[in-house]
Amino acid sequence: MLGKTLNISTSPHLTKGISVEVIMRNVVYALMPTALFSVYSFGINAALVLITAVTSSLLTEHFLCRITKKSSTVSDWSAVITGLLLGLTLPPIFPLWMTFLGGMVAIAMGKFLFGGLGYNVFNPALVGRAVLQAAFPVAITTWYAGFMDDRFSTIHSSILTLPFMEPIIDGFSGATPLSAFKFDGVTTDTTDLALGLTSGSAGETSAVLILLGGTYLVIRNFMNWRIPIAILITVLLFSGILYWIDPGQYPSPFFMLFSGGLMLGAVFMATDMVASPITSAGVILYGVIIGVLVVVIRIWGGLPEGVMYAILLANAMSPHIDRLIQYRVYGTKTKTS
Repeated sequence: MLGKTLNISTSPHLTKGISVEVIMRNVVYALMPTALFSVYSFGINAALVLITAVTSSLLTEHFLCRITKKSSTVSDWSAVITGLLLGLTLPPIFPLWMTFLGGMVAIAMGKFLFGGLGYNVFNPALVGRAVLQAAFPVAITTWYAGFMDDRFSTIHSSILTLPFMEPIIDGFSGATPLSAFKFDGVTTDTTDLALGLTSGSAGETSAVLILLGGTYLVIRNFMNWRIPIAILITVLLFSGILYWIDPGQYPSPFFMLFSGGLMLGAVFMATDMVASPITSAGVILYGVIIGVLVVVIRIWGGLPEGVMYAILLANAMSPHIDRLIQYRVYGTKTKTS
């Protein structure tokens, strides 16, 4: 008669059985309505930018796995998310060779440099976007109006710019709502902002669809809802106070809430499971920091948008927040150091 074997292991002893692949695949599902609406808004140009960003991310991930003699991790969907998010932060007429370079940087510098999935200090897509912002400031701030009549039949000349050549901008190029307010003092209708009926990056689309995607992830318990809520409430309150003080100088809180990449950043980028804190109080503090930085940069900074830098700075602070705010170990009176 065979005896029973007692297996002794470290925690966790009970698991939910949800793999990284399942979580990442559901994030892609949640992003698809936003991505599809960006293609509907900006046409074939946005589609090419998104496809190039995803392709670059996947190829870079596979190549780095091969040269480091590791099993390819392209099937875990994380590189797809990085590519999608990167593409959604770029102008819909951004040159494809620059987009491809951004995907390479996002995976190589934002992910593999720190040890791969689960070790990244910063959101990889924002790392790629930050490098592109520094390297190509003109191209990345050249915008194109949405819902043009020829958006599904015409490829913009700047999209096909040869490597290391200056993009040629033709046709209609319009300022984003944030740029129009920053430099001309002009605000955009809140309804247009919420529905994505404006110029901007491919991801400055319908806030409604972004929030629906975030709600789906919260319901599936794949996202910490405290982070986007803390960010959005902070932006709403901080900008609301400024607007109350001087409505002639400062924009309305709803303009601040629905303009730019705030919704996309708050819902899909700041919530990076690795780059954000782990405690409930920590994620709220993290969200408040991002919200404050967004308003400060938008109002008093030199750039019209501040979401990218706000999240990257908060990512850098995340480990310190975890050390500052820790769970009390059961049976102890004080927090562990």
